[in-house]
Amino acid sequence: MQIAYRARDITEAHIVAGYLNANGIEAHVGGHYLQGAMGEIGAAGFSNVHVDDDDLYRARELVREYESGGRAAVASDDDDDKPDFYARWFLLALAIVAVVLINAY
Repeated sequence: MQIAYRARDITEAHIVAGYLNANGIEAHVGGHYLQGAMGEIGAAGFSNVHVDDDDLYRARELVREYESGGRAAVASDDDDDKPDFYARWFLLALAIVAVVLINAY
């Protein structure tokens, strides 16, 4: 395991690890318990994202894209709006049923 990214805090480390996992690289966050020892002081340098040796080069490329704000490597799903689509139809059907029931009584 190699350190692919040194995060400012544990939250950022998990964001980067999630980004790497979403792009097919298994990543692990280390340093959870080391931050607690610092208390309220900003604990920098304790949160690291680790990847396998074979994935290090690709992980560092993705980290560079993350730091530059690029979104080229993010997997795009065309089905992202499906839950909204189904929710809209469900609410429309529910409203129609409610109107029919109100008019029936």
